[in-house]
Amino acid sequence: MRAPGFWQRRGALAALLAPAGAAYALAGRLRRAAARPARAACPVLCVGNLTAGGSGKTPTALALAARLAARGRRPVFLTRGYGGREAGPLLVDPARHDAAAVGDEPLLLATAWPTVVSRDRAAGAALAAGQGDVIVMDDGFQNPRLAKDLSLLVFDGGQGIGNGLCIPAGPLREGLAEGLARADACLLIGEDATNLAPRLARRPLLRADVRPVAADLAGRRLFAFAGIGRPDKLFATLRAAGAEVVGSEGFPDHHVYAAAELARLRAAAAAAGAALITTTKDLARLPPDARGGIEALAVELVFADSNAPDRLLDSLLGPH
Repeated sequence: MRAPGFWQRRGALAALLAPAGAAYALAGRLRRAAARPARAACPVLCVGNLTAGGSGKTPTALALAARLAARGRRPVFLTRGYGGREAGPLLVDPARHDAAAVGDEPLLLATAWPTVVSRDRAAGAALAAGQGDVIVMDDGFQNPRLAKDLSLLVFDGGQGIGNGLCIPAGPLREGLAEGLARADACLLIGEDATNLAPRLARRPLLRADVRPVAADLAGRRLFAFAGIGRPDKLFATLRAAGAEVVGSEGFPDHHVYAAAELARLRAAAAAAGAALITTTKDLARLPPDARGGIEALAVELVFADSNAPDRLLDSLLGPH
């Protein structure tokens, strides 16, 4: 889905939908109150958020898994597999599965460490525990089926929490105060354009930026496209790296590209004398035979305080 513009402001439409948003929040609260979370056989680190759309959970999960591996631990990812047809529990095999089967994010995660897809998080955790010794959940903060040993809420600095209302009136999956009460720490990615940081002060707050991985983009003419929560983040990242973005097009998150759309994008890039570029997540959704001539920008999460993630993991696993 593409986030509607009114989610960023308090207007007539948001006010009209506010009762439905309150009902959505109440339904989630009741579901969590009635649940009896299962306990996994190993520690569970949940990387979640409070908003619909991309906040940077997947780069965060990858960065924390790398820190876990540096400590001698064996991380394993657990995710729902949004956009995939497989209900799981299923161990993702990038050589055998595609995005239609397991979703785009699990394919990215599985290139780094073992990844389990499961709509039933408790059943998925049982499979994941046999693949590693620390489960890193990509999303699932609102899912009550599995107990979390440490929960990190990720926020996009450019969007914050929008108008502060719950779906469908705003972008929130639950109220800010309620979510913070269950979180152990927060991560704010990018510039804090909405002055959200003071509202997160009740929890330890980490700061980070998403940056390209070893990409020499200065002066390059690029035509960019993306079907992620905030396509503008890709375009801004390219410009910040010195690229000349001569054209761009955004699509809804997890968009499945038709052959005609890819042909149109290739033609637009060629007409502009530019290379065609997208995100690694978008590229994962394309069939291998449709990827020719399309570059993918790999990014990584860079923490403002390089020791902050290790202090976070110390609270889960003890001092390293």
